[in-house]
Amino acid sequence: MKIKRSIERIPGGMMLVPLLLGSALHTFWPDTGKYFGSFTNGLITGVVPILAVWLFCLGASINLRATGTVLRKSGALIGAKLGLAWVVALLASHWLPEGGIATGFFAGLSVLALVAALDMTNAGLFASLMEEYGTREEAGASVLIGMESGPLMTMIILGTTGLAAFEPHHLVGVVIPFLIGFALGNLDEDLRDFFSRGPRMLIPFFAFALGNTINLSVILDTGLLGIVVAVGVMLASGVALVISDILIGGGRGTAGVAASSTAGAAAATPSLVAAAAPQFQPWAPAATALVAACVVITALLVPMLTAFWAKRIAPRVRRGKAQAVPVMRASEV
Repeated sequence: MKIKRSIERIPGGMMLVPLLLGSALHTFWPDTGKYFGSFTNGLITGVVPILAVWLFCLGASINLRATGTVLRKSGALIGAKLGLAWVVALLASHWLPEGGIATGFFAGLSVLALVAALDMTNAGLFASLMEEYGTREEAGASVLIGMESGPLMTMIILGTTGLAAFEPHHLVGVVIPFLIGFALGNLDEDLRDFFSRGPRMLIPFFAFALGNTINLSVILDTGLLGIVVAVGVMLASGVALVISDILIGGGRGTAGVAASSTAGAAAATPSLVAAAAPQFQPWAPAATALVAACVVITALLVPMLTAFWAKRIAPRVRRGKAQAVPVMRASEV
């Protein structure tokens, strides 16, 4: 049987298929991991350790000479993402009621929901897609992209700076595996060659574990509005990110498309913000449902859009000033 070949015919298949399988398992049999326990539970719930190993191997695979590219690309994407969220928050604060829309088709839509859905990128999804369709430097940008997750940036954008707890050592913990791998890979070329085989192999395992954090029923809970908001998030952030990736990051826009998702952690942001700033408490439940819908829908659609862009559009896009040498082409996956 040609299972691998069949999966690769699906855009972003090596990421999307395990993600869907994990989501289905979490939706219909959510206690599977607890029931079997042991290694099966570790595989189902192992997003963090799998991603930690992935980050270590990714760091080991990046040459010291490429760090300037990593910083440029991550900065371009983070700047575009947060900048767009700032603009949307500014505009929405004039158009939407203070407590969000209470009735009609757009009931539940608020500034809090829009900002939480926009300002965080699913770093794991981005890194996996870049491992397939981009460069190792672009994949490495996921380390800094992941550091934007959490309620802090949302609260800053909402104008409530100072109400959120910020622990710098947690950010350090994010980059330690990457930095150790990076150091070892640059001290010994044999280690770099050995560990550089890891990131691509770990993609299906990470995707399956990530899927087990997503309940597909959230789409039904929010109805058509959730889909509309999710598509709007992808389109708005996608345009800003693609332009920034090409003009500032020196890419072909593929990284911009891959970064247009909503991070899984964003679903918890409305409640966290409300806990620190009680004035947002009435908005939090509806905002949580909408953001969760964005997480699910963007996780399903962004891999397909990234694969389409990488194969059909990216080859015709002229790079910006910052060049990066690709490690694999979309046609090779």
